Amino acid sequence: MGKLLAWLFVAGKLGKVATTAGTMLISIVVYAWVFGWRYAVGFVLLIFVHEMGHYVAARQRGLNVGAPTFIPFVGAWIELKELPHDVETEAYVGFAGPLAGTLGAMACYWMAREFDSSLLMALAYSGLMLNLINLIPISPLDGGRITAIISPKVWLAGVPLLAALFFYRPSPMLIMIGIMAYPQIKAAIWGNPNLPPNYYEVPRETRINYGVMYLGLVLFLALMSFDVHELINPAHG
Repeated sequence: MGKLLAWLFVAGKLGKVATTAGTMLISIVVYAWVFGWRYAVGFVLLIFVHEMGHYVAARQRGLNVGAPTFIPFVGAWIELKELPHDVETEAYVGFAGPLAGTLGAMACYWMAREFDSSLLMALAYSGLMLNLINLIPISPLDGGRITAIISPKVWLAGVPLLAALFFYRPSPMLIMIGIMAYPQIKAAIWGNPNLPPNYYEVPRETRINYGVMYLGLVLFLALMSFDVHELINPAHG
């Protein structure tokens, strides 16, 4: 019986790895049709780095979490099999993804400058923009999960930002995010009875710290995205 349980445990672990690897491969194939295989591999790896940031942070906080699953032109997610115990845990896990993703994008940027690679510079730009968009303060995006520690009402500021992004670059993914955000916006206004009464109770200093880190990362990503865009598309005088 012990050997059987051990085999089932290993099989379950391998199943998670196979799901991640399989969905990554599917995403690479789909992206390769549009952008070429080199860019596709790099872009999927950047998404993987972002998701592993969430995964590691969730495990650090003792949460039961599934391996990353990828969907082409949507992105990827990790399945939290249990809700965070409080808003600080939610913000911690939410912040870890964009932070890891930013580090991955900056690694591409450094290597692009070092080896004069237009491919790596394009990947750096994609990674920077991917993480910047993810920080729009509206749930279910990471920005919503982070800013919830300040107040869920901050999500109301994310609505016009999401709408402006849609009108600038229409995308079915943005429509899907808007649909998923609707119940979260209702909860921001009227409250969420499914959460523990003390879910949002954190020290003021903690709110300030996360607010400063969030704004700092947003500013850094915005400035770097602009800088890399100018390098890729220099102005012609």
